[in-house]
Amino acid sequence: MKNNNPVMNTLPGVDGYGNFGGQSGQAAQLDSERPMTIDDVVTKAGITLAVIVVFAMINFGIALSGNPGLAMGLTFVGAIGGFITVLVHAFGRSFGSKAVTLIYAAFEGLFVGGFSLVLSGFLVGNANAGALIFQAIIGTLGVFFGMLFVYKTGAIRVTPRFNRILTGAIFGVAVMALGNLLLAIFTQANPLRDGGMLSIIFGVVCIVLAAFSFLQDFDMADRLVRTGAPANMAWGVALGLAVTVVWLYTEILRLLAIFADRD
Repeated sequence: MKNNNPVMNTLPGVDGYGNFGGQSGQAAQLDSERPMTIDDVVTKAGITLAVIVVFAMINFGIALSGNPGLAMGLTFVGAIGGFITVLVHAFGRSFGSKAVTLIYAAFEGLFVGGFSLVLSGFLVGNANAGALIFQAIIGTLGVFFGMLFVYKTGAIRVTPRFNRILTGAIFGVAVMALGNLLLAIFTQANPLRDGGMLSIIFGVVCIVLAAFSFLQDFDMADRLVRTGAPANMAWGVALGLAVTVVWLYTEILRLLAIFADRD
């Protein structure tokens, strides 16, 4: 029997018959229309990072359970899949997509787990492997909260000029990394990643750029909140933060591994 109570019929999720959940997509639509808050960013970023950690632990566990070959295969899949997902996010109309963000997190988790195994020396029985990973995690958290403090105090302002310089520097580093990869493939030379002085300098530059990238991520979140962007846009901010966190963590771990090998 149809419910003619005008109050009940106007409640979200109640159809004209007094049933809850009258439209399957109504809750998602309401969420997309609700203005974004900082709590949305914190929640979505936390979920994204949790997915990365879970999948990293899964790949880690696969390797330590006696299947290092499978773990390395999943690491490669994670690296390629994460890269493709970022391209979809950057050039498609998927900013704010929960699915794209969580798929990226799953791929990057697989990559981070395998990368940590290789760089720390877990697979070759390095006694300091756990300590290196822990130090890289602490270093990443320290940089994150340090840059959050810098942003909140206004010590460094995110201006259009700042964004242009940082974007140009990151693009330059990406070109150098690609050139180094091609050099390694065709000549076996790997100057930016061979543990030498040049590779240390390159690693420090990458860490500095990743740290400054946090300021861009914070500023984007701030601007979206101030302009009343839809709440689902927080997923796009979460993906950006995850990309920066993964980049920073891998560069810190790489640098720590170089110094550990020199001892």
